[in-house]
Formats: sequence, structure tokens, C-alpha cells
Amino acid sequence: MDKLTSMKIFAYVAEHGSFRGAAHRFNLSATMIGKHIQALETNLNSQLIHRTTRKQSLTDSGQLYYRECKRILEDISNAENLIQTIENQPQGTVKINSPVTYGNKVLAPIIAKFLVEYPTINIELMLNNDLVDPYSSDIDLIVRIGTLSDSNLVARSLGDYGMSYCASPEYLEQHSPITSLEELMQHPSLGFSYTSGSDVQLSSSPSSTRNRGQVRLTSNNGDVLRYAALQGVGVLLQPRILVEEEMSKGTLIEILSDTLPAPKPIHLLYKTKQLSLKNRTFVDFLLNELA
Repeated sequence: MDKLTSMKIFAYVAEHGSFRGAAHRFNLSATMIGKHIQALETNLNSQLIHRTTRKQSLTDSGQLYYRECKRILEDISNAENLIQTIENQPQGTVKINSPVTYGNKVLAPIIAKFLVEYPTINIELMLNNDLVDPYSSDIDLIVRIGTLSDSNLVARSLGDYGMSYCASPEYLEQHSPITSLEELMQHPSLGFSYTSGSDVQLSSSPSSTRNRGQVRLTSNNGDVLRYAALQGVGVLLQPRILVEEEMSKGTLIEILSDTLPAPKPIHLLYKTKQLSLKNRTFVDFLLNELA
């Protein structure tokens, strides 16, 4: 077996703790992933991973070998990046993680344009609302919305994330007027729920939560809530980029525009200022498009 591929697979399993995830990542069967790990262990005459039916964990030898694998793989990546820089020909795959709505509405059209302009660079865009740990994943670039807490990451501003309260015209006609946050609290809402917490995002301010008895629908996907709002189920607080088309058509009506939560900052994060040529090419392209 190709030892470099085996090392990449081992490093991935060590970081993510999943043979199944490695199989998906490398487009191999779980059995073949196991054979790659076994080949390394046979060659080293040492067990690298404790295997149980529920999880995997590194042995002492595995921890040492993982650190060396990471160093070697990073050296190879740096050498490839150096050659690309010399030849001024960026190539490879840029791995990006982004919140779902921002990825769908903002990144997707920019990435499509980028791929046409740079045929030697591929993009792997993962959309979810979880907080990805950049130091334990192979993600190159991360989009985060909100106040940053990790000062060790390089952060580039992508703008602000504005929110809007809105409801369907039918809902507003059939229910009592909403002219204040106090009146809003008397109406059924459609709430956004994060995987990492239990708070519902439809609120009078970013730090408060509504009475759960008033929340008709909770979801971690803004599109689900938007569909319910269009059917007149309740009042929605979602990013403006998600509902601006419906508001322009009049199928959703904005309310309380003078009492919205403060916009949240959007940042693009990466681990080092010394970006590879492929990553720097995409970052420059993205910033130019957003400007």
C-alpha cells in the first residue's frame, strides 16, 4: 500500500476518531481504511490505535506517530505550495466551513464564479452551524458570525450580519398589531436553535430568549423557519440575506425595523498568516467579490 496515503488516513482517523468518516473522506470502504492502518502497524511492529466497538483512541506509540505524520504531511504540503508559488500556478483543494445560510446565500455564487476562473483549484465547502475547532480539523478557512474569542487565529472581516423581524401579510392582517417588542412577545414565533446550545434565537435582544410556550417551530435551519413564516405560522427573526427576496416581493413584511438586534460581525478565519498559494488566491478573490 502507498505509505503516504496510509499516513494521511491515519492522521485523519487520529484527529476525527472515525473510520467511517475517513472512508467518506478518502472515498474508500471502511475495510480498506482498516487495512491501511493495519499496514502501518505491521510495518512499525506496534499498535497505533485501540479499537472498540464504540470508539477508537491512540496508543502511546500512536500519539508519537501521529505527531510525526502531521509534521511530515505539513512539510510535503509546504514543499508543494513552494513549487506552486515559484511557478505561480495555484492548484489543489481549498476546504471551507461556513454557517448554512451564509454559505448558501453568499459563498455559493462566489465559489461557482471562482471555480470557472481557476480550473486548477477545487473547493470543498462544508455547511453547518456547529463551531468547528480549526486546530483539530483539516479545514483551511472558517467563516464565523458573531464576536470572536480566539485571538490566535488570523481574522479578516467580511462585513456585518444584519437581522430582520418579518411575517406574512396574511398573518399581520389576522393578528393584533406589532409596534413594540412588548407586543411582539405576545405573538407565536419561529425560533432558530443552535446545535451547541438550547437558546432560541427569536428574541427582543441577542442575549434574551422568548417564552418557549410561544415558539411554534424550532429548527437549526433558517429555510425551514422561512417556509413556516410564508404560511402565516408566526413571526420570524432571521438574517436579512435569507428573507430579502421575499420582502422585496411582499410575501414577507418587515416589522420593528427600528428595534432590531445589532448586526453581528462576519469574519474569515485561518490558522496562519502564511497562506498557501491556493488558499491565498481564494481569500483574495472572496474579499474582492464582497468589496
